[in-house]
Amino acid sequence: MESAGKLISHTIPCSSSSHGNGCSYLNWLMRDDTIYEDSDVKEALRRLPEQVYNDRMFRIKRALDLSMKQQVLPRDQWTKYEEEVYYLEPYLKEVVRERKEKEEWSKK
Repeated sequence: MESAGKLISHTIPCSSSSHGNGCSYLNWLMRDDTIYEDSDVKEALRRLPEQVYNDRMFRIKRALDLSMKQQVLPRDQWTKYEEEVYYLEPYLKEVVRERKEKEEWSKK
């Protein structure tokens, strides 16, 4: 699937933490928070419900702030694997589907 490749890219550089956790910011963010923002992703983000978008921006700002301060989020506030929500994926799939449909129509 085309959107799967987009979900792999990260926009925040990885640096080792003093806790030996490697990319510790990945514990502060959800997978969809780290996605590379191309035109499809930007459109999917525009379609998010306001609260979901605001929650995303809070997590990103918090991660950047902690990174600049060279601090680590307390472990009890990390995103747990079982709590991970792929909130952007349904919107991204819809955007990609619509774009492909438009491309097919423009070929005719």
